[in-house]
Amino acid sequence: MSNVKSLIRVLNGETITPPPCWLMRQAGRYLPEYREIRSTTENFLDFCFTPELAAEATRQPLRRFDFDAAIMFSDILVIPHGLGQKVTFKQGEGPILDALETSQDIAKLDLSLVRIRLAPVMQTVREIVAGLDNSTTLIGFAGSPFTVALYMIEGRGGTEGTKTRHWAAERPDEFMALMNVLCMATSTYLIEQVNCGAEVLQLFDSWAGLLPESQFRKWIIEPNRRIVESVHAVHPNVPIIGFPRNAGVLYRDFVEGTGVQGISIDSTVPLRWAAKELQPLCTVQGNLDNHLLCSGGITMEEEVRAILTVLGSGPFIFNLGHGVLPLTPVENIARVIEIVRGTA
Repeated sequence: MSNVKSLIRVLNGETITPPPCWLMRQAGRYLPEYREIRSTTENFLDFCFTPELAAEATRQPLRRFDFDAAIMFSDILVIPHGLGQKVTFKQGEGPILDALETSQDIAKLDLSLVRIRLAPVMQTVREIVAGLDNSTTLIGFAGSPFTVALYMIEGRGGTEGTKTRHWAAERPDEFMALMNVLCMATSTYLIEQVNCGAEVLQLFDSWAGLLPESQFRKWIIEPNRRIVESVHAVHPNVPIIGFPRNAGVLYRDFVEGTGVQGISIDSTVPLRWAAKELQPLCTVQGNLDNHLLCSGGITMEEEVRAILTVLGSGPFIFNLGHGVLPLTPVENIARVIEIVRGTA
């Protein structure tokens, strides 16, 4: 029996039955114990930057469920904060940033601040590692450059990314300058996570699906490739999972173009297409619809079994197509775990 953790074995190309399982946003608002500790801190970034609280939030779902991985509790917008941009979270509104509007705003971003400002995240990683058992993998993560840039330029989420897409198309040299800063900051951040104990990394490109093919290649594939290469230059054996959400048929090009070891797919991706086009290239992770998880019942159970049937015969990690929704009943997650583990 291999003493390498199951998630890492699968990301190295093995097929394991039952497959390893974790869920995006497995820590957070659907858990009453999370809501309890979250209420102790008014500002969300303060919560993320308090290592004992962030580590506790990371551990909470592990106590309830038989997950194969912990993903550190943080947020993709710590990178803009690390670069000196003002980031706040308002109740009911989500993140609010002082939006970038000019090339001068980009020039003010300070890479020298990243390690200092994000040091609390590294302490969180160390605290999580100290409390993990020998079978649970710690996943570190970051937002990919285009997705982070979108928040930095729009000043908030919930948009069509109009200002960002126009800036990228009309002033590509300026936009590239921002992407260069974000590639360097993100690479530094991820390398430091591994230095502190992260064993697997995931890159979240949540807004990748906004872009047409030519822009996707330029602003999604190329920056993610640069980050993967930078991390692997220092930590060649650390598997990296990419998640260019809503990429459609371009998921395959993303895998081939970036060199990731795993690809996380959203719920719109046909299972048989993923098995045929993606699994021969790398490990596939996904892709239960988070709304089905929230609603539960026989429809959810049938979908879980279909995913296991189609993708379980190759390198596969069971997960969602997007993060756990806040109103998701805890018992629905427990039921999914039972089916995945074959104990149902």
